Amino acid sequence: MLHEVEENQSDLYQHGIVAEEAPKKFRDSLNQEQEDDPEQALEAQERDSATERSKAFQDILSRLNLEKHRSRRIRLTDVLEICLESIQNRTPEALGDLPWHFLRKIMALNGTARNTNIGHKALAEEMGDDNEELHIDDNFCFSDTEMKVSLHPLDVLCAVLLCSDSFLQQEILAKMSMCQFALPLLLPALDTPKCTLMLWAMRDIVRKWRPHSLAESRGFREESLVLTAMPTISFVRLGSCSFSKSKLLNEVLSPSQQHHDFFIHQDMESGNFPREIADGLVEISWYFPAGKENSDLFPEPFAVTNLRGDIELQWLQFSFLTEISSAVFIFTESISEKEYTLLSSLKESTAKYYFILNCKNEKRQETLGFLNKLVSVLKLSKSQLLVKDSTTNNAGFVKKVQSILRSLVNSSPKTMNMEAMAVMARELGIQVDEDCQACQRAQKYAEEITAEITDVAKYKKEMLRLQGDLWKNLAKVEKELCRMKRQGDMASDDYKSELKQKWLQIRRKQHQCDLTSGLTKFINGIGQLSPVEKHYFLKWMKFSLDNTARGNLSKLQGEYKKKCKTPGVDQKKLEELDKLISDSSLGVEHFMRELGQFYEAECSMVKEGKMAESQRQFIHLPGIAADLMLEGFPMELIDGDASNIPMNWVTDVLKCLQDKTGGRSRMVVITVLGVQSTGKSTLLNTMFGLQFAVSSGRCTRGAFMTLIKVTEAVQKLCGCDFILVIDTEGLKAPELTALEDSYQHDNELATLVIGLSDITIVNMAMENATEMKDILQIVVHAFLRMEEIGQKPNCQFVHQNVSDVSAHDQNMRDRKHLLEQLNEMTKAAAKMEKQSREMAFSDIMEYDPEKHNWYIPGLWHGVPPMAPVNIGYSESVCELKKYLFEFIKDRSLNRSAKDIPQFIEWVRSLWNSVKHENFIFSFRNSLVAEAYNLLSMKYSEWEWGFRKEMHLWLSKKETFIQNQHPEKLEGDLLKNLKIEAQKKLLKEEQKLLDNLEQYFKGKAANLNLIEKYREDFKRSANSLKKELENYSVSKCEEAIRIRRGQCKIDTIQSGYKLTIEGKVDKLLDKCRNRKHKLDIEKLKIEFETMWRETLSELNLSSLQKCRVDKDMDFQLRKDLENRGSAINQMLQQGKSLRCYGMESFRMKKDYLDINFMRKLVEYLSQECHSKTEAFATSLMNECKKYIEEKVKSKTDYDETYCGELLRMVNERLEQEDIKKLPTTPCFEVDLKLHILGEAAHAFQKMHEDFIKENDPLQRLENLKPQYFSIFTAVYLEKDESQMRAMDFCDKCLKPALVDYVNQRLGPEIVDNFLVSEKAIEYASRTFFQFFLLKELLEEMNFENYVKYSGCYEEFVKSWIQRRLLGHYGGKKSLGDLEKGILSTIINKIKDVLKNSINENNNTVSAFLDSFCKDLQQDLVISKDSLVGVQFKNTANIKQLSDHIQIFLPKLEEEILSQFSGLQLETKLSNLSVKPQDEIFKRMFGCGKQCPFCKAPCEAGGTEHKEHFVSVHRPKGLGRVRNRDSQKLDHSICSSDVVSNCSFQNVDTAGKFHPYKDYRHYYPDWLIQPDTSIDASDYWKFVFKEFNDQLAGKYHAKAADLPGDWKNITKEQALQGLKEVFYMK
Repeated sequence: MLHEVEENQSDLYQHGIVAEEAPKKFRDSLNQEQEDDPEQALEAQERDSATERSKAFQDILSRLNLEKHRSRRIRLTDVLEICLESIQNRTPEALGDLPWHFLRKIMALNGTARNTNIGHKALAEEMGDDNEELHIDDNFCFSDTEMKVSLHPLDVLCAVLLCSDSFLQQEILAKMSMCQFALPLLLPALDTPKCTLMLWAMRDIVRKWRPHSLAESRGFREESLVLTAMPTISFVRLGSCSFSKSKLLNEVLSPSQQHHDFFIHQDMESGNFPREIADGLVEISWYFPAGKENSDLFPEPFAVTNLRGDIELQWLQFSFLTEISSAVFIFTESISEKEYTLLSSLKESTAKYYFILNCKNEKRQETLGFLNKLVSVLKLSKSQLLVKDSTTNNAGFVKKVQSILRSLVNSSPKTMNMEAMAVMARELGIQVDEDCQACQRAQKYAEEITAEITDVAKYKKEMLRLQGDLWKNLAKVEKELCRMKRQGDMASDDYKSELKQKWLQIRRKQHQCDLTSGLTKFINGIGQLSPVEKHYFLKWMKFSLDNTARGNLSKLQGEYKKKCKTPGVDQKKLEELDKLISDSSLGVEHFMRELGQFYEAECSMVKEGKMAESQRQFIHLPGIAADLMLEGFPMELIDGDASNIPMNWVTDVLKCLQDKTGGRSRMVVITVLGVQSTGKSTLLNTMFGLQFAVSSGRCTRGAFMTLIKVTEAVQKLCGCDFILVIDTEGLKAPELTALEDSYQHDNELATLVIGLSDITIVNMAMENATEMKDILQIVVHAFLRMEEIGQKPNCQFVHQNVSDVSAHDQNMRDRKHLLEQLNEMTKAAAKMEKQSREMAFSDIMEYDPEKHNWYIPGLWHGVPPMAPVNIGYSESVCELKKYLFEFIKDRSLNRSAKDIPQFIEWVRSLWNSVKHENFIFSFRNSLVAEAYNLLSMKYSEWEWGFRKEMHLWLSKKETFIQNQHPEKLEGDLLKNLKIEAQKKLLKEEQKLLDNLEQYFKGKAANLNLIEKYREDFKRSANSLKKELENYSVSKCEEAIRIRRGQCKIDTIQSGYKLTIEGKVDKLLDKCRNRKHKLDIEKLKIEFETMWRETLSELNLSSLQKCRVDKDMDFQLRKDLENRGSAINQMLQQGKSLRCYGMESFRMKKDYLDINFMRKLVEYLSQECHSKTEAFATSLMNECKKYIEEKVKSKTDYDETYCGELLRMVNERLEQEDIKKLPTTPCFEVDLKLHILGEAAHAFQKMHEDFIKENDPLQRLENLKPQYFSIFTAVYLEKDESQMRAMDFCDKCLKPALVDYVNQRLGPEIVDNFLVSEKAIEYASRTFFQFFLLKELLEEMNFENYVKYSGCYEEFVKSWIQRRLLGHYGGKKSLGDLEKGILSTIINKIKDVLKNSINENNNTVSAFLDSFCKDLQQDLVISKDSLVGVQFKNTANIKQLSDHIQIFLPKLEEEILSQFSGLQLETKLSNLSVKPQDEIFKRMFGCGKQCPFCKAPCEAGGTEHKEHFVSVHRPKGLGRVRNRDSQKLDHSICSSDVVSNCSFQNVDTAGKFHPYKDYRHYYPDWLIQPDTSIDASDYWKFVFKEFNDQLAGKYHAKAADLPGDWKNITKEQALQGLKEVFYMK
């Protein structure tokens, strides 16, 4: 029973003694008799206690392996760095693992983070055999070793916090708060003189709750925890206590149906380990109501503190608690004199004291006695004493304590926020963590900025001007430049120029804005402070801005709610309020965004030449932003407010990042997408321990990227140096749905981030089923676009708020349904994106329904705000993280991670495509271009290798055919050659295809981006095989035909030769039988007489002449016989073929269909006329080349030549684009007449030359000197071997060797030319175009440009010819190549000569036959030439062979001399394989030209599905003019295809058709929009320079060019060219 105590206790506060000194006086009185000098004794005791604490602390640090972190604190970046342990979820196996285990678990919001149990590797062994028999003398014993195995969680927490820097401390406490763990308010004084108040560490915590006072209005409060004033109730222990204070607190704060351990207690896992350093720790927790009277335990929020240890030993902490608390609950078992004296010192305290007694029977009376004494001192009432003994019902006792707390909270107690607590702490001498110099200095910097901010929207408008309307308007102009929706009737390029001027004007306005004071201070803050101060500064900025924004938002939302309830409210005012609410967020990102805009404006001014590079003042800013990224700060990628990317800023920040990482910047990009408020940011924060904004009254807007470092071990494992995490704003955001382009905005965002990512996490909350469908649609579109460009990100579907353990199995049907939905959406998306093929979802991305669906429970375990994070949530997210890294590891084996330069290129090109809307058909960036060029270069090498092999094979076979006897030409020779050719072709084709496969399996960069082109190159290889097959077979057929003709002539000739040789024999006998030896003169007379007589006896018949024109006329009639009477009539009325020629061909009105032409407007008639004329010219040139080739072969005319010409003409007339031309039969007839007329002239002359060359009399006359030479030598009995050897070299080998060199020199020149210093120009069609256009720009020759744009094929041929002549006409001659070829064959001749001797050839004739046979695939030795060597040759074979070998070096010299004396052009014209033609084939490709501007296709191979051009040109260069004004058309098709303009031409039959839908008529053309404003500067410059000359040339008026074209310089033109061809 309590009664009033009359005695007054001495006032411990009198005489100025502060609270912390109270124990001194108390102890002095206790030890008066024992100590002579009490002050000294107490100080000694304090010192001893501090020494003991320090020693214990050092011991703990040593056991936890944390000693090194006392000097170098653990930083947040150290914890966030991804290591093997963080992705493998290991159990701690030693004490040293505990700190990192705790840090990783708490970062992952895992409720088991405080568990300090050590996992045993061999637990089974330690436990022994359960079934082992217990012997009688075995003893049971209790061991306390298990108790000593680990540490108390609070000891680990204190050690970790004291070894962490202040930013990590802040993050630890923020995560602990989410887990509803009690937070350390005062850290014990372990290595400091006094304990520390953790104010800074709690600054980042924001809580949201609904007090009962706001329950009806359904309002809520959201505030920073440190700024929220509320009652504090403290719980302390005096002396010992047998029941757990912390356990009771947990029960008091937990609803009955949902227990949670806020405070660690002895019955918890690891709570039974003894505390070694945590005594003196004060923890704090809070209660926040949810606004539900039935379930809330308390109506208003309050804080609960819990002091660890005995208050007698922790008097400073206790004194602090008495000052800040409304009530203090003291747990004790007994109160004696000592405790009474101590408690009496609290007389002046304003706090209300409650005692919870757990009395021991023996001390019960004494305790009650002293309590009665305390009644008056502490103003106690009966209700302030609670007794808890073994008989007390625990649930009832908890309810009793809850009831007391409720009445305390309702009784308007003293409230205090944490900043006020800090003031009190300082007065008591307690350290405050944010009192350090760096923190204070940074706060001062931040306050100078934030003090000016009261109205957020107003501040943003006045102080952050560049990112307001200016930036939003600029974004609109940039998109309009790409989309041209408001173009109206203006010409595309005029409209573009106007937009460019608008864009520049906005940039100028931005540049003219001065830095506001706030922004100047911000730049100083991030630029001048030390790294630690800068970190503090940004944190202070964030806290202040968030607080201000929250206050503004709360006020505006209240106003909005009020207005909504007001009847007849003005809708406009509501809209204005709505806009203010969406503008009320303000964060550090807005200041960084403003800096980005200043930087962008400055870049624009430098680029436009309005500012010198040296005048730049913001050039250092990207470096600062890069440093922030390296320190883990999120960087804004997409500005969600303007829906735009500040490209120069982002690019230069990333470039600085690349420099700062030393080029080691391989990144795996992980992105999360999903409906707004489905916990995307929380998912990332949990997975990686990040700090993406998840509250502060705002959701993520746009997209932010955060860089996470990985350890070396993970780098090796996963093939990357960083993980880049991109967090995006929610799709289907309610505040954006009102905007008409919100779907477009979502689409853009999804396309961009999916394109950038390696892994996309699609976050879906199960309750948002309808939004989910919309999201999937957006995602499918984005994935489809990425598949088209070769990007195949992995996709993980995360289904949130699914808590059932059987979710994965239960949802099998849902997954099946999801896949069906995705397939349907893919088909629909493919149609919308104008894809012709059937597609399923698995075609566009790597997706396995079983592996790539994750079911994650809800984030909260219970009802917020008192619900902790669900452990299941944390563990599921960790499982997902583990899988992702497994996936990254596996993927790294096949695909290398992108580095920063590649990432920059993806951002640039994807955003450019996104701005154009027409995503699929306008995508090509430098990475794709580079990868495609490399493949094209390789393919060109393989293609030439294939061609060269077939040229060499053909050369051998033609030689072989020329060496065959007549009888061998019949029968199976051609059939066998075809079979051999087929085998060779198949082998070479397979070799090319194998090379292609190997290339795609290789390590070349970005192969995935060009995967879709693989089939194009395969088709090109097959097409090449067919082309070479036709070529090879036709060449073999022709060689056989020529050889047959020669054999006929040779057969006639051989009869004549036999007669003459008989006569020479008789003459020899006759002369030998004379008595006197005849001299040379007389021998000559005798020989001449014999020769004349013999020729007169021979009945020489010359070859029969034919009329080529008649044969051609007959074939032409046959070709046209089934074409009707009108054509027959034309042929009847026509003149003889000899009256026609290509030169005389002129376009006539009769050539075009008058009825069709009448329907067309005049300028289309001109277009038809021009196209038809161009076609005729092109075809005639092709035929002319064929005729010239045949004439140069010096063979006889064959009727197949005419058939081939007709086939060429018919084939071209049947082409789709030609069939569209409205030509009449008259055009075809006249064209064929002119072509065949030209051919008839040429072939007639060729035929007559052949007859003349092969006239029997002439051929015999040619042999006459040889017969005479042999006749005299035999008669005079000279040594013939030397003379015959010389004849053999001169007459037989020399012409054969010259032919051999001419056959093989062509391919050698191509090989040599393609490895010269200019080789890069011919490496691919794209390179060729670039260097060709660059040279044209350097020369600036008007006529060359006209030829290039008007007669591209002819121009390229002559350009390559000039290049070859230039290359080999100077110092670099063909001598070395000729010598190399000649040396090879001469060495072979030497070997053959040796072999021929060894083959026992008895006669010279047999020896020569053997020699010719061995070289029949290399040399064609004329039979006529052999006459002089074989006839009457009785020479010694070895001698003859030796002499031939002696003459070979001289012969080689003669041939090389002969070659060196030839003009280079003559040399090239003599070659079988013309190098200029081969290089032309390599560069010309498919030969297709853009249907609008006639720019040539640059795609690799010949059988590609799509034609493309890097840079299109003004149509006026191709003669196009405006039909009304007759002015040259300066529009460029790469601008037109995104405009609202239409085109009409022959293909559309004169009807207008929108440019945007050009693929309706030209499905195989891919015309990409310009990649930038300056992309077409090259052709704009050329057109501007030659505008008047072009008008004169094409009989038109000069174009009215946009003003900005006139400012383009030659340097800018070259720069634009480099940009579009991606040349560095």
